[in-house]
Amino acid sequence: MPAPIRLRELIRTIRTARTQAEEREMIQKECAAIRSSFREEDNTYRCRNVAKLLYMHMLGYPAHFGQLECLKLIASQKFTDKRIGYLGAMLLLDERQDVHLLMTNCIKNDLNHSTQYVQGLALCTLGCMGSSEMCRDLAGEVEKLLKTSNSYLRKKAALCAVHVIRKVPELMEMFLPATKNLLSEKNHGVLHTSVVLLTEMCERSPDMLAHFRKLVPQLVRILKNLIMSGYSPEHDVSGISDPFLQVRILRLLRILGKGDDDSSEAMNDILAQVATNTETSKNVGNAILYETVLTIMDIKSESGLRVLAINILGRFLLNNDKNIRYVALTSLLKTVQTDHNAVQRHRSTIVDCLKDLDVSIKRRAMELSFALVNGNNIRGMMKELLYFLDSCDPEFKADCASGVFLAAEKYAPSKRWHIDTIMRVLTTAGSYVRDDSVPNLIQLITNSVEMHAYTVQRLYKALLDDISQQPLVQVASWCIGEYGDLLVSGQCEEEEPIQVTEDEVLDVLEGLLVSNLSTPVTRGYALTAIMKLSTRFTSVNRIKKVVSIYGSSIDVELQQRAVEYNALFKKYDHMRPALLERMPIMEKTASNGPTEIVQTNGEAEPSVVEAKHPPPVTQPTNQANDLLDLLGGNDVVPVIQTTVPAKPASAGGELLDLLGDLSLSGGPAPAPATSVPSSQPAFLLDGLTSPPLFNDIAAAGIPPMTAYNKNGLKIDFTFERANPNPNIAVITIHASNSTEADMTDFVFQAAVPKTFQLQLLSPSSNVVPALNQGTVTQVIRVLNPQKQQLRMRIKLTYTHKGSAVQDLAEVNNFPPQSWQ
Repeated sequence: MPAPIRLRELIRTIRTARTQAEEREMIQKECAAIRSSFREEDNTYRCRNVAKLLYMHMLGYPAHFGQLECLKLIASQKFTDKRIGYLGAMLLLDERQDVHLLMTNCIKNDLNHSTQYVQGLALCTLGCMGSSEMCRDLAGEVEKLLKTSNSYLRKKAALCAVHVIRKVPELMEMFLPATKNLLSEKNHGVLHTSVVLLTEMCERSPDMLAHFRKLVPQLVRILKNLIMSGYSPEHDVSGISDPFLQVRILRLLRILGKGDDDSSEAMNDILAQVATNTETSKNVGNAILYETVLTIMDIKSESGLRVLAINILGRFLLNNDKNIRYVALTSLLKTVQTDHNAVQRHRSTIVDCLKDLDVSIKRRAMELSFALVNGNNIRGMMKELLYFLDSCDPEFKADCASGVFLAAEKYAPSKRWHIDTIMRVLTTAGSYVRDDSVPNLIQLITNSVEMHAYTVQRLYKALLDDISQQPLVQVASWCIGEYGDLLVSGQCEEEEPIQVTEDEVLDVLEGLLVSNLSTPVTRGYALTAIMKLSTRFTSVNRIKKVVSIYGSSIDVELQQRAVEYNALFKKYDHMRPALLERMPIMEKTASNGPTEIVQTNGEAEPSVVEAKHPPPVTQPTNQANDLLDLLGGNDVVPVIQTTVPAKPASAGGELLDLLGDLSLSGGPAPAPATSVPSSQPAFLLDGLTSPPLFNDIAAAGIPPMTAYNKNGLKIDFTFERANPNPNIAVITIHASNSTEADMTDFVFQAAVPKTFQLQLLSPSSNVVPALNQGTVTQVIRVLNPQKQQLRMRIKLTYTHKGSAVQDLAEVNNFPPQSWQ
């Protein structure tokens, strides 16, 4: 058989291939030849064939059939064979394949070989792909080599020990004695790998971290020698002595100094020296400075040192390298909360980064700019950020608009400035703002009584210029509907009033109704605004005509509004002025009425909601079925009460039809009580003439009871009778918490047999305060027409000290007065 071609010739041949298909053909032909050679057990050219196979593997072609040949090369006595064999094992084998276990004995023999280079090959292979079983078997040999005086083997053994610790952390203590003398080594390679090993051990074990803190002075001394040493050709990189070792030592110091006063004190001086003596003209120096800054920020360093670190990051912002500017912005963003004043000194440089062409730098600069906004610089910062909002890419507009809203709400110097700023955002990037921006701005305008005339005039002008920004159009429509009389009368004092007639205002609103740019929600705002103007303008007949047209609109929402407003004109005209009067000032603490709670950056803020017909309340089927087994069968009628709703419904929305909607058993519902409306009102206001659902409740002298008392949570029931229907028992639960921690996400659920009907109203809170400092109350109404003994199964869920708790209990000992 002719000798196979050499690796060099194979590479040259493959590189001559002009197409992928031609290259594939060459590879397949060569693989066939290599397979034939392997089958014939050709020891002479096995090394050459495996080397070619590894090259083909690096090109992405399958080479798994060479795994056993690698093991044969490892077992060879020739160094050249071992070298290729170990290289093949590292590339073709991993711990997922059982073949690698066959190497264990060979590696053990080679770790004890008389030649250091063979020992080095074995250490490299074990440190690269050794499985946990191999690491357990060979850890003793590695530890022995870690103590040898040969620096070539010690540095490889240290890296191999890192791999062993990662695979089998419990073997960490085996290497502890060997680490004592590692830092006294003069060889930089051994020092570097030793620091890597110590870092790994400290990160994985708090005990090791405490043990190695005593090495801080020694590490400081090594770092000082590196800084102060003169030119050393074998370690010098761009004029800096061994920057790789310096970076590794700084990382280890960061871990050792975190949360420890003594260690931090010991390294303060050397960190200051590194920060002031390192050359910044080359990237190597910047890498060391960046690690120094991270270390200063993580340990308990002095305030002057932290200012120095932030000034280094400020210098990074002026660097031409985009990567350096990016890491500086990211680091400043992390430190701005703890060192706000020091970061503020670099505000102008940070704002300049908003003009950078790189999008990632712009995003980081925008986030940092918002973090720097405070009451003193709000005007200047908002000017820059609004300019950025005007010119930035669409992908930034939503986040930028949201940040401007939050900053303006928190630091606005005056209400007029606040309104002007938000209107500027809506005009510039109205299509990108968050959904809660419209109700939040409406609430702001409503509460700024002295600004009503100014605001409605500004918004009217904005509508004349542009109706494409839907949030702006919605706010403008709402304000014109509320304060249209102020607009027409020209009462604006803040700027020169404009002369507007009623017909011009109505023309604008009617234009919104027919515009293709208007969304269904915007049309709803416009129609409601026109309706409100029927009590503020004299053109009532024109408004009636517009409203009646939309009574047959294909948009169901718009049609419903128009039909209900038509009913107002006809059936309830005497009530129209009172119903359409101006909205009162909205208090943020209001729990009912026209506000809803919106989560804004972790804080609950109220926002205005449209007065709309509440949708019929339906029970979620899947939730109901989950509770059907509470009483052990199908004869139960569960009532589901979820957590406190984020949007408290109006009083009318919480009044469920006790007798119509809650029957989940499939049978016919009992006849309705006289005080409960049996059908849905035909129009929004038809229900106003119906008798109230809840009558005054009279105390019936029923003794209270404790339904549940476990793990510090106590549930008490108090009872009342509803007049005039004695079949309805009103039970109020009082949940108290005697533990030392609040119980959050508290949810009370209940189920009763199907002969009863039950309704849960919203709880007063979803947090049960600790140490009995308050209670959560919730009202349960139970209809018991057959006067049967009351039985109930309750389900409690809550979060206590970070753990979710869930419990079931059955309550059968109700006082007879509560159900007789």
